Amino acid sequence: MKSMKFGMSQAVKDHLVEMKPITRLEALALYGISNLPSIISEMRDQGWSIESKWVPYARAVKRINEHAVFHPPQNLPIREVQLTEYWVSK
Repeated sequence: MKSMKFGMSQAVKDHLVEMKPITRLEALALYGISNLPSIISEMRDQGWSIESKWVPYARAVKRINEHAVFHPPQNLPIREVQLTEYWVSK
């Protein structure tokens, strides 16, 4: 099981290295990673320049739905709820 976890966290790192932004919701839905901030911290410790900003939940849902089907709860105000988005800065 440990190698699977390593493989999934490597997939998140590869996602970021490819200059694609990611939120905790996307990390969980697409890669099964629930603790994205620990991967971000690890990458920063390795010298990666990673930036972050708040984005609407709806943005993450839109990106997830490019790869999977994700339906947030109907009563969730997805345009008002904010998530932290991370990306590797150039």
